[in-house]
Amino acid sequence: MKIDTIIENNIEITMVSSSHILIKDVQSALDLIGTVGFETGCYRIVLDKSSISEEFFDLKTRLAGEILQKFINYHVKIAIVGDFSVYTSKSLRDFIYESNRGENIFFLPDQEQAIRKLSIV
Repeated sequence: MKIDTIIENNIEITMVSSSHILIKDVQSALDLIGTVGFETGCYRIVLDKSSISEEFFDLKTRLAGEILQKFINYHVKIAIVGDFSVYTSKSLRDFIYESNRGENIFFLPDQEQAIRKLSIV
């Protein structure tokens, strides 16, 4: 796992990248939150969707809700970056739409938009 921190609009944002899946269950999400918080003190994360288990994107597993609730509980904002058009589930599209209307969890097509979204106070 590679962790880089940038500053945009005087706000620290951590860019996390990995060639491996980092989030596969609730515990691995908590581990990521803890590692990023400990190493950077930053609570805004950009993460590529390839670092998340595909089970996350199947809402029937309830994994997405359980994992994202941990980010909210620990006051960590996250932008998941990737191509979400590959998913045909209307429920998932609605979930992504509603998440993007909020203030903590975003599903965006690229890092530039993720940084812009997370750099808003």
